[in-house]
Amino acid sequence: MTTPESPITIDVGGAPVSGVFADPEEAFATLVVAHGAGAGMDHPFLLGFTRALNALGVATLRFNFPYREAGKKFPDRPPAAIAAWRAAMEAAATRSGGRPLWAAGKSFGGRMASMAVAEGMPAAGLVYLGYPLHPPGKPEKIRDEHLYGLTLPMLFLQGTRDPFATRELLESVAARIGPSATVVWREGGDHSFAVAGDKRGADAEGAALAATVAEFLTTHGEESSNAPS
Repeated sequence: MTTPESPITIDVGGAPVSGVFADPEEAFATLVVAHGAGAGMDHPFLLGFTRALNALGVATLRFNFPYREAGKKFPDRPPAAIAAWRAAMEAAATRSGGRPLWAAGKSFGGRMASMAVAEGMPAAGLVYLGYPLHPPGKPEKIRDEHLYGLTLPMLFLQGTRDPFATRELLESVAARIGPSATVVWREGGDHSFAVAGDKRGADAEGAALAATVAEFLTTHGEESSNAPS
């Protein structure tokens, strides 16, 4: 049975952005999901991911960043993206009935979520769908400083062929973060989790990650005291 999806409008400092909330019966957690730099909230990857999560008992809210809502191609600077994250989490909190409220994002969306949490945004934990640890081919330009102050549960889902995070470097970052960080690899996956020779579409690639995420939320849902009320 497909979970109904409700379009919502989220106010970000006086500027509205679009969102979609899905609340399956007897949901045990809510996951707010942000898109990557090159696609909006209705990209097939995110549709497949969130709808598969709904089927596993996770409510979801996916939303657009302001630049995407305005039809621009260049991503928002961190202050604007963080403001959007805060507004989206507040919108989800009012609809979640006190359930644990998690933040997740594809690439840019996940990095902005981690920066928002580092600046004080409450969340039960973080889920990264292809964390952009460094620009492709430039592992020396690592984006990790803010991660080491985070103690909430974090799940890094990453393809082994992802040029935005070499395996050795991401594993070392996770080890430095400590036991709150978990890394799960998609063997052969690129930054979009696609595997060479695998003909399934982006929606199926997103859906394939849902069970791992739902299990992580179940296992770690009681560990964090940072969930918004």
